[in-house]
Amino acid sequence: MELADVLARRRSVRHFNSRLDVSDEDVRALLLAAVSAPSAGNIQPWRFTVLRTAESRERLAGALRQRWATAAPVVIVVSVDPRPCAARYGARGEVLYGIQDTAAAANNILLAAVDRGLASCWIGAFDESAVRDALGLSTPITPVAILPVGHSAESAGKPARRPLEEVTTWL
Repeated sequence: MELADVLARRRSVRHFNSRLDVSDEDVRALLLAAVSAPSAGNIQPWRFTVLRTAESRERLAGALRQRWATAAPVVIVVSVDPRPCAARYGARGEVLYGIQDTAAAANNILLAAVDRGLASCWIGAFDESAVRDALGLSTPITPVAILPVGHSAESAGKPARRPLEEVTTWL
């Protein structure tokens, strides 16, 4: 699929077809897309937790206010290890660069999912400590995004976007 098509087709999907699974090959392709993201100093501070079993997704469901997400056959939790960013770039690296790098990796997963005929949704509203506990992540590893992945069971329309003139300043 052409990049312009992938960008145009990306939607936040919250209903997944429970009869269709996501192959290990697809999951690997999504993760390979994630690790192709840019990263400050090529530090690559991202960490990925892939939840494939109903049991692991149910553990996560207890930590989410958005239970629908764990109905997807795969959930990828994208986390950051801020230590290498802090070691190289100080406070700005710790609080910003690692998050930027991890966000770029998460977005690559969303786009790669569309390219493979899959759907996802970026979830950022969750109890960080509860998710960390549910996944057995040790501090300072911090979950940044939860990405349920599956085949869409909805027809998501194109969301409204603010006009380019409203969000752009030309100097």
